[in-house]
Amino acid sequence: CGGTFVPELTEVRSLSDLLATWPQDRNILFCDETLLDTASGFASLPKGPWAILIGPEGGFSPAERRQLQAHPKCFPVSLGPRILRADTAAVAALTLWQSHFGDWE
Repeated sequence: CGGTFVPELTEVRSLSDLLATWPQDRNILFCDETLLDTASGFASLPKGPWAILIGPEGGFSPAERRQLQAHPKCFPVSLGPRILRADTAAVAALTLWQSHFGDWE
C-alpha cells in the first residue's frame, strides 16, 4: 500500500469528552451498527477532513448513540446488513469511504 507511517495514539478518553473538544473543521463518519441495511449514507457526505468511528464490542450504548446523533459534525452510515467485528468494520468503513471520495483527504 505504500504506507510507511505509524498512526498517532492518544490517551483513552470518554466519548462525551472527545465530542466536546472535537475540531470544528473535521467530520466524523459514525458507523452505526443499528443501521442494518445496504451500505448507505455515503452520498450525502461533505468534503473535508474525516475521522472514522466504529463501535466497541457489543456496540454503542443508547446514550452514546444519542450523543453521536446530536453532534453536528457526526454523520451516521451503514456498513451493510451484518454486524461486523471491529477489525473488519474498520476495513469496510475505509473501503466505502475511499470509494465515495475517490482519494484520501
